[in-house]
Amino acid sequence: MSEAPAFIASTLAGVLLGIVFFGGLWWTIRRGVLSRHPAAWFFGSLLLRMAAVLACFYFVSGRDWRRLLACLLGFLLARILVTRLTRAPIRKRSPEIAGGTP
Repeated sequence: MSEAPAFIASTLAGVLLGIVFFGGLWWTIRRGVLSRHPAAWFFGSLLLRMAAVLACFYFVSGRDWRRLLACLLGFLLARILVTRLTRAPIRKRSPEIAGGTP
């Protein structure tokens, strides 16, 4: 039972890592598409985000696969959260554009 706080902390660390990783991806996409050198933005961001997340996964896991799994679960939960928060609003299409009749 004393391992429960470690698993909760690992899951919360995974959520934080996921927010940083996927929030950074969202920020990179917004900046990269307007840049004169989008490949440099995307490649540099990928290297930085991956290195940071992998190093933190290693640190958080403490060489325990269960804590690593808890961290990964938090990371995936953050992916869902960030995806929903950064989704573009859905616009209603007019029937003419959709190919239907008015």
